[in-house]
Amino acid sequence: MTKLTLDITMSLDGFIAGHTPRAEQPLGDGGERLHEWMYGLEAFRKRHGQVGGTTNRDAEIIEESLAGTGAVIMGRGMFGGGDGPWDESWKGWWGDEPPFRQPVFVLTHHPREPLVMQGGTTFNFVTDGIGSALEQARSVAAGKNVAVGGGANVVQQYLRAGLLDELQVHVAPLLLGQGVRLFDHLGTDPTELEVIRVVESPAVTHLKYRPVR
Repeated sequence: MTKLTLDITMSLDGFIAGHTPRAEQPLGDGGERLHEWMYGLEAFRKRHGQVGGTTNRDAEIIEESLAGTGAVIMGRGMFGGGDGPWDESWKGWWGDEPPFRQPVFVLTHHPREPLVMQGGTTFNFVTDGIGSALEQARSVAAGKNVAVGGGANVVQQYLRAGLLDELQVHVAPLLLGQGVRLFDHLGTDPTELEVIRVVESPAVTHLKYRPVR
């Protein structure tokens, strides 16, 4: 069965982006530092059209996640382009050949025709909620998982709805102090998690959980 998964990097104090994300600094102040553990890895570089890189356990975990994913869901904030009706000249942060290389479903309040990019990425714009986005993503994932790419608000919506099947959080050895917190606004009822895997490396700690239903 196709699972809905989360695979995301977080600071030790719980932030997935720094203070004041903006057009010239999409991950906010200091947010890029969260992902330094992966920039030199072969699996990351290959997905971004680069060559070379390190092969180690961190790279294997990235490759495992990428290979198991058939579609991605994200919020408008992660896709970018501002609020309100679309300026259709905006095609995302990633240039003409985004690294997703699969269907992506963008949650938004404003309709827009699908955006076909180089390298296999098509951005589909969903205006009727998280359930519809998940249903559409599952229909094209070819039996693979659907990944929630972010941002935090979208992750929180799927968690509150009890729809996430698996969470993998890469904890970076960094205290951001402020920014966009991943696990806010989840309601008052505790969510029990089953630990699936813990992998440590000098650069990051990989924590994998399954919500207990």
